[in-house]
Amino acid sequence: MDFSFGAEDEELRARARAWLTEHLVGPYADALGLGGPGSEHEGVDVRRAWERELGRGGWIGQGWETGPDEGYGNRRLSLTGQVVWAEEYAALRAPGRVGHIGENLLAPTLIAYGSPEQRDRFLPGIARGEELWCQGYSEPGAGSDLAGIRTTAVRDAADGLFRVTGQKIWTSLARDADWCFVLARTEPGSRRHHGLSFLLVRMDQPGRVDVRPIRQMSGTSEFNEVFFDGAVAAEAVGGEGNGWTVAMGLLALERGVSTLVQQIGFAAELERVLGAYVAAGAAPNAAPAPNAAPAPGPGSGPGPGDPVLHERLVRQWAELRTMRWNALRTLGTAADPGAPSVAKLLWGGWHRRLGELAVAVRGAAASAGPAAWAPGLPYELGLDEEQRLFLFTRADTIYGGSDEIQRNIIAERVLGLPKEPR
Repeated sequence: MDFSFGAEDEELRARARAWLTEHLVGPYADALGLGGPGSEHEGVDVRRAWERELGRGGWIGQGWETGPDEGYGNRRLSLTGQVVWAEEYAALRAPGRVGHIGENLLAPTLIAYGSPEQRDRFLPGIARGEELWCQGYSEPGAGSDLAGIRTTAVRDAADGLFRVTGQKIWTSLARDADWCFVLARTEPGSRRHHGLSFLLVRMDQPGRVDVRPIRQMSGTSEFNEVFFDGAVAAEAVGGEGNGWTVAMGLLALERGVSTLVQQIGFAAELERVLGAYVAAGAAPNAAPAPNAAPAPGPGSGPGPGDPVLHERLVRQWAELRTMRWNALRTLGTAADPGAPSVAKLLWGGWHRRLGELAVAVRGAAASAGPAAWAPGLPYELGLDEEQRLFLFTRADTIYGGSDEIQRNIIAERVLGLPKEPR
């Protein structure tokens, strides 16, 4: 297959690089590289300002499939154009996006299932980078099994608004988001995927919405618990009781260009691990790869002489290339119920193995505790990049739908195998 880019794409590449170079100055230059996996808590204020900068430049919502008369101030790019933008964005290490949930998940869902009024109300704020969103799906007793949610919403007869009560968990960006899309049970007595609604809830409701950070073993708190106590929701996307259809449609959007963007970040992480591998066992005059993490000293780790590590790193590189080609191959194809699950299985396992390699190439040095840590300091201050990567990636095969659930989806919805006994 031909995975090359055309002349128009290369012209766009030059324009995108020029715009990014011109605007990644001052505080934005200081934020380069902030906000990656496991570090979503870093520099939120400056990254939020950067989101508005992207909005003013028209770089948000490039792939929204809106009607010809619906304009939200954003550039409309082809699929390959979106890939070009993502590649340039990653190459310059621009700040991690805080608006990706609204742009890549909620907005396409509103375009597919929302009313014209809902699109006109919410899409402009996302396109301008002014309104941030988080996702209210998982619950303590309903993570991968989304149909088991217990959060309820009751419509108030007096004003027609929903009152949402319940708990969500593992909610990224909940402390900074303005809105949350919440899957809640609106039909009393309903079970499983029946009687659910996809509601839009404003987060700034003191006494009704309570966000509590979840401290992880890495010392950071990217995820949160969110408690709703009669929180007001005015909007049900797709109509009351149709939440399961809307929720599944949203999950099917976690593919395509967004997967390629993620892989660009993976490539940068792999480059750092390769650099650490070379430096850990290198001769004194050997230079590490670009962006390599500093090594404790020549000969301190397994290094390039270890054939097992060498084979694992080569395999890791080859698998990443294969994932990229597969994502490019599936761009623009008709919706495939198994595609998101296949992509999740591929990248979840790959990233977790990369975390294991990140500490393996360091040898015994990687098992040392935080050298700079002292009582009263945040634990994460003493962790190096390889240790952070290892700790964070332990969750990759669980969040966003566990590997077991993804395999069930592929078996039942794609291969037509009998469903698991419940």
